[in-house]
Amino acid sequence: MSHSMQPPHGAAPQHGAYTPPPQHMRNGLGTAALVLGIIGAITGWIPFIFFLGGGLGLLALILGLVGRGRGKRGEASNKGVATAGAVLGLVAMVAATVGMIASFKAVDDGLKEFDKATSNTGTKAPTTDTGTGTDDTSKNKSKKKSKAKAGSGGGAGSDVLAAGETTTYKDDLKITVSAAKKFSPSEYAIGHTVGNKAYQVTVTVENGGDKKFESTLLTADARAGDEGVTAEQIFDDKVGAGFTGTILPGKKATVQYAFDAPAAAKTLTLEVSPGFLHDPVLWELAL
Repeated sequence: MSHSMQPPHGAAPQHGAYTPPPQHMRNGLGTAALVLGIIGAITGWIPFIFFLGGGLGLLALILGLVGRGRGKRGEASNKGVATAGAVLGLVAMVAATVGMIASFKAVDDGLKEFDKATSNTGTKAPTTDTGTGTDDTSKNKSKKKSKAKAGSGGGAGSDVLAAGETTTYKDDLKITVSAAKKFSPSEYAIGHTVGNKAYQVTVTVENGGDKKFESTLLTADARAGDEGVTAEQIFDDKVGAGFTGTILPGKKATVQYAFDAPAAAKTLTLEVSPGFLHDPVLWELAL
């Protein structure tokens, strides 16, 4: 008589051997390290954004080392990717150092070039060049007067020139201002006040250097009398347009300016500024 085998009372039924569920791989840090390392290695070489590459490189190094540790413990399956990310992080940091040095050198070279450019545009000693055919005695007196002025102040900004005198910059740009003469504005003129007097001056710019001169930035401003009242510039059909365009080497350009001054003013102080790289120069004109 056969009997079926029954498990003992209270015993759990028997099944196959227990298989634990597969472990989830934590590969995110290794992948992130590789991506950041690549971006950092590229941007680290570029001047002026080297800091971005350096920051990404440091982050890639940290994430790569942590991801590599996970790979050793069996928590991640991309140990090689994490290692590559860490190595690229180091490369990015080295590249950022090179980029930083290149950026600082570029800035330093730029400042040196700017200083060189500005140092070459200071004025030489002013000279008298009225074009009136004065005799040798008058020329000698003018030269002595010019030398005295040059020695007393040392260039533009400290000397005040007289009508007809020429100032020459170190790049051989020459500016001459004529004597002031009375001017009659038209009824459509702008800048003239009834009761005041108008005066016209001629400004001549000669480019004696070997480079083009952009005259558009040249400005002329005036003050009248001992009180230094602002002399408004007059815009009329014949005056007030100012300099425009380029003056080629060896060429000249002449422009007429007119200014409005109080009737009692005896002098007109004209300040001519050729541009950002040239010092302004003053002329005092008798009215």
